[in-house]
Amino acid sequence: MKISTKGRYGLTIMMDLACRYGQGPIPLKSVAERHGLSEHYLEQLIAPLRNAGLVRSVRGAYGGYKLAKPPEGITAGDIIRVLEGPISPVEFTEEEDPARRDLWRRIRDSIAEVLDSTSLASLINFEYDGNNENYMFYI
Repeated sequence: MKISTKGRYGLTIMMDLACRYGQGPIPLKSVAERHGLSEHYLEQLIAPLRNAGLVRSVRGAYGGYKLAKPPEGITAGDIIRVLEGPISPVEFTEEEDPARRDLWRRIRDSIAEVLDSTSLASLINFEYDGNNENYMFYI
């Protein structure tokens, strides 16, 4: 399973909103500017997140988006499933060799366990704790 820009940018939006949780609605334009992303693309991503009940929209001059639940109550798995669909590295059938089928299930379950046990709160706390390792490669 490869996570597309939909999933990655959706996670970026949600982490940005989590960092500002309790501060009122955040304009999508400011999220786009902070992360150097297309506001138009983020608008396409926020709609399914809103429809899934993960964010709320507030209309008006001081409107924007805010998390529908506390950051502790939303997982990376919630976001990825909304934007990417079911979590599965490969499609398999019951007719497939049992050993391979078991391998695919274990991989799927391991990925799901990591995503479902990672809350937005833990992601933003990890980032704030100075754990954003940057590597410099020289050739």
